[in-house]
This record gives sequence, C-alpha cells and structure tokens, in this order.
Amino acid sequence: MLAMIQWRIFCLPGCYPKIKIYRTIILPVVLYVCETWSLTLREERKLRVFENMVLRRIFGPRTVEVTGE
Repeated sequence: MLAMIQWRIFCLPGCYPKIKIYRTIILPVVLYVCETWSLTLREERKLRVFENMVLRRIFGPRTVEVTGE
C-alpha cells in the first residue's frame, strides 16, 4: 500500500499544499483499515515511522539557525 503513494506530489512548492494533501488524502487512506485492528506496539511503531517519513519529505532537511549570541 505504501508503495502506491506517488511521492511526486511532494515536489510542489511550499509546505501548505503538501500538508493539506497529507491530511485529506494520504492519512485517511492509511488509517482506514486501522480502525478494525487491535494495534500491537510493532504496528504502532510502523505507523509512526511512516508518518515521520512523510513529514520529513514535506519539510525537507532540518536546518539549525545560528544566532550571534
């Protein structure tokens, strides 16, 4: 199922359209079947890893701003 998601949508400029697509399309599709599962810790971890992977893809690499202090 995860392989079916087209990552090309995350090439759109700006974060807002990407987050909106993630919240309205991707997340409901991934969680649709989860309503009937009795989640184990392993499955919960897999869902968290997927979510982190998508959010990393949306926001890009983490940058640290250096201040003059």
